[in-house]
Amino acid sequence: MVGDIVSLVFDWSALRALTEGPGTGGVLRQEPGDFRVEEVPLYLPSGEGEHLFVQFEKTGHTTAHVLRELGGQIGVRDRDIGVAGLKDRHAVTTQWISLPGKVEGRLPTFALDGVRVLQVTRHTNKLGMGHLRANRFVVRVRCAAGQADAARQTLEGLAARGVPNYFGPQRFGLGGLNAEEGLRVVRGESRVRDPRVRRFLTTALQSVVFNGFVNLRLERGVFDGLLAGDMAKKHDTGGVFQVEDAAQETPRAVRGEVSATGTLFGKKVKPLTLDAGELEQEALAALGLSAGMFSSRKGDRRLTRVFPEDVSVTPEDDGFTAAFTLPRGSFATSVLREIMKTDVDAPDMPGDGSDDAGALEDTE
Repeated sequence: MVGDIVSLVFDWSALRALTEGPGTGGVLRQEPGDFRVEEVPLYLPSGEGEHLFVQFEKTGHTTAHVLRELGGQIGVRDRDIGVAGLKDRHAVTTQWISLPGKVEGRLPTFALDGVRVLQVTRHTNKLGMGHLRANRFVVRVRCAAGQADAARQTLEGLAARGVPNYFGPQRFGLGGLNAEEGLRVVRGESRVRDPRVRRFLTTALQSVVFNGFVNLRLERGVFDGLLAGDMAKKHDTGGVFQVEDAAQETPRAVRGEVSATGTLFGKKVKPLTLDAGELEQEALAALGLSAGMFSSRKGDRRLTRVFPEDVSVTPEDDGFTAAFTLPRGSFATSVLREIMKTDVDAPDMPGDGSDDAGALEDTE
């Protein structure tokens, strides 16, 4: 706790679920292949150009560890390696990276247990953070025999109505404590000096505020509705507009055409106003924070809900396998928690393999 305010430590029990019922229960990641994540790229490499695009599969490694090993073995500087998203170690994950074309002859010498190179091709530009459309998840849930139908019903409902776009435990580090250190960063009290780490910790603090805002929308019954002052985003074009007449615009939200966004506070993003602004200020005040504390970041907007796509559930002898696709930056834990009603990937558990590239981007 920080004084008398709400704890900054991540805790699923503090975040309201959208769906009701007991959930399927079950256990994740009993075997390495139980949790699979595949990047859906924003674009495919053209086959020509000065940059080498490499698709690889990894098990038991973070993306950062693989890139360090790769760079060390074939002589590539960190800044010359392009990556669209970061994946943790507790999943079988497939993703693309880019390298300078001149190292193509050295690539066959790279070797690391648990890593397989799947494709090598060329492209005209370096891969950048966020050059990613989505992530495809295929997750085996064990110790949940006979629950496939219940899982399917919940997942199909989420595909129709959307899922709360909470930042998952992966964003908050071991023990869920990153946001507390992030508070010390913005107060000038932290001993952390690495700028990259300071950005990550401040991002965790942004994320706690955002989660609180989404939670308040569920509590007030406006998860799939809109408030005056909301900045709503069109799902088809990505266009953002301010909501002036909530009653007029809410039917579009109910149909899934638009959704509210929450503020990731920073110097280049304006806080919400009117009714939505009051709710946002309530989320800040509950944590003893103010928007001005995030002046070291640029800031951004994040959808309060996302729609899982290409959903399916396959029965297994001891449970089921759930498959779904989420936009980049969204966490599989938010979907699985709605299905299972357990503390999925709580801070003392392994991560969910999701893309968390936004934590290291300056756009937030």
